[in-house]
Amino acid sequence: MHKCKVCGYVYDSTIGDPVNGIEPETPFNQLPPEWRCPVCGVTKDDFVELE
Repeated sequence: MHKCKVCGYVYDSTIGDPVNGIEPETPFNQLPPEWRCPVCGVTKDDFVELE
């Protein structure tokens, strides 16, 4: 799982991002480069991996 440093949204690969057409089981590193946080709109660079 990866957490947005700006708003706290957590990307869970088991869920994906259905709002933006990302299928469940899509790993964070396989999200398209243009993908943005569905809550605040920042890029993948503003996410940190959760342990």
